[in-house]
Amino acid sequence: MRGVIVPSKVAITEFDDGDVQQAFQQALKLIGGIDDLNTKKRKVVIKPGVFHHKKKNHPTLGVLNAIINGFDRAPQILVTESDNYKGAGSERLQIWREAFTKHVVPFNLSEDTDTKQVKIADENIGLSHILFKPNVFVSVHVLRKTEYGTILKNLLGLMPESKKARFHKKLPNVLMDAYAAIGGIDLAVIDGTYGYKTITSDKGVKANILIAGRDAVAVEAVGATVMGVKLEKMTILQEAITRGTGEGNVAKIQILGASIEAVKGKLEQQK
Repeated sequence: MRGVIVPSKVAITEFDDGDVQQAFQQALKLIGGIDDLNTKKRKVVIKPGVFHHKKKNHPTLGVLNAIINGFDRAPQILVTESDNYKGAGSERLQIWREAFTKHVVPFNLSEDTDTKQVKIADENIGLSHILFKPNVFVSVHVLRKTEYGTILKNLLGLMPESKKARFHKKLPNVLMDAYAAIGGIDLAVIDGTYGYKTITSDKGVKANILIAGRDAVAVEAVGATVMGVKLEKMTILQEAITRGTGEGNVAKIQILGASIEAVKGKLEQQK
């Protein structure tokens, strides 16, 4: 498994409309850069969280492009999703079609026939070959108030089945087994262009912040704290902490850039 950076660093950066690229580059600089990830030898797999292509509670094109531009040495960038009961992954990926080029391509995990069998919560699941190292894996989702979290919950989309409801009965184990199977999340980014009050909210509060780090658990904990979620109630986060996956104690995380208090105040002002 890829090691967690110690001490865990999480950057919170703010941006004006249309200036997210600079905020992302600032975040990368604050956490120590990604030179080991951004190389000519490693493809990059970006997993944006999108449940329904007709909803708005998904990462913005601006944030996705900022991440893509941050990996300017990568030989190929794959923007990936799987099928769910709302539609095919390839259909939902069209939200970001303006980002696609010969170098940046959409990839439906549910259509991949080249898979690797791994053990997920006592089941044998075939995960797409692109998810495994040496490929770089980036998880990006939105800022939202939910005990399910964002960055780690996003891993449910690695499951190729369109009907994923059965996984919810054992969600913490499913997600953390998937995390371990692929070797972890190399970079976690929370798109705080808007902050959403619930997991299904379609209308968010303008925030214009990014939260990023190499320790996905720490990023999850900081994002949840910004939104006022009690970390002890987040069973997925607690499972990650129990397994030693990352730092879930905000007091032990080195938070760089803007403070949690400042961005919480910013969200309150926008309500």
